[in-house]
Amino acid sequence: MTASTQTELLPETRKRDAEATKADILRVATEEFANRGYNGARVDQIAEETATTKRMIYYYFGSKQGLYLSVLEGVYTEFRILESDLDLDSMNPVDALRALAEFTYHHHASHPNFVRLIQIENVNRAEHLKTSMRKAELAGSSMSMLEKVMKQGIENKLFRDDLEAFDVHMMISAYSIFQIANRHTFNILWNKDLSEKKYIDKYAKLAGELVVKTLLK
Repeated sequence: MTASTQTELLPETRKRDAEATKADILRVATEEFANRGYNGARVDQIAEETATTKRMIYYYFGSKQGLYLSVLEGVYTEFRILESDLDLDSMNPVDALRALAEFTYHHHASHPNFVRLIQIENVNRAEHLKTSMRKAELAGSSMSMLEKVMKQGIENKLFRDDLEAFDVHMMISAYSIFQIANRHTFNILWNKDLSEKKYIDKYAKLAGELVVKTLLK
């Protein structure tokens, strides 16, 4: 390889290195914010665990708030990408609704940081999320998928027509988040570890059954 070729490759190499560094920062920051909350999280600790510097983190994300918002947008985006892989269009409305509810429960159970970050943001009255330029993107795909499923179910005279997609989305989210968010107190009070696979599978299935039975005419 000639020196000129090496020079041409340097910008692309630097870009890959920068993306890898940013991804590592976001990975560690997700844990830090989820475990300590926005106020308790320390950028110095994130810098130490990523072998970078506080100055470099601010270079990439602007501020602690910018880093936190990137973390929050990241976990929502990951959820939406996984959700879109369900291929609900290939299912009948009943199976699609059940699949969406079960997937949501399984996702939240296997991504407790997602639930923690949502709790933290609600404690802070969504003051960070409201500044996001991607709010419509983060919310839109999920609702449009559910609207399509419900429309088909109503047209086929399977589903009741007095509920909106938002109502059903809220039901699924409430059921899925509540048990994950409260698993520790449940374990202390009733000696049931809801992080165990037998409970996750049981309650994911129940999530599907509850939502389908609520929607069926």
